[in-house]
Amino acid sequence: MIPRYGEQPRPDRKYTLRPGVYAILPLRGAILLTFQSQPAPEIQLPGGGIDPGESPVRALHREVMEETGWRIGAPRLLGSYRRFTFMPEYDLWAEKLCHIFVARPARADGPPLEPDHTVLWLPNHEASQALQNDADAQFLRRYLR
Repeated sequence: MIPRYGEQPRPDRKYTLRPGVYAILPLRGAILLTFQSQPAPEIQLPGGGIDPGESPVRALHREVMEETGWRIGAPRLLGSYRRFTFMPEYDLWAEKLCHIFVARPARADGPPLEPDHTVLWLPNHEASQALQNDADAQFLRRYLR
């Protein structure tokens, strides 16, 4: 069974399934995170939705590049969780099925490709406290143990 984090789904609301991939990216005692300033400011794991017909690993490479400008290597699935939430950028209530990977930041190719994203390198001991998604923070704490 895949654990659920966050709000309980409401029976009177229609949710759209949105599978996504997110990366824990450790390097030299720090974690690569992204700050997304719009639609609401948030520090998060790099990642996002899996496009139709796209594999989770391919989506992970694409999303990390778009949000950070980094190429990654050796992705490994750590686990998954569900979260029921409103996605203002899509005006959509979503059942997010989130797959968390750990990968090696291999090379910075430039700045983030997506607007409103900024790369953050935070020390391991600060990174999980900075994440605003409780599930992502828990996965990161578990990984760092």
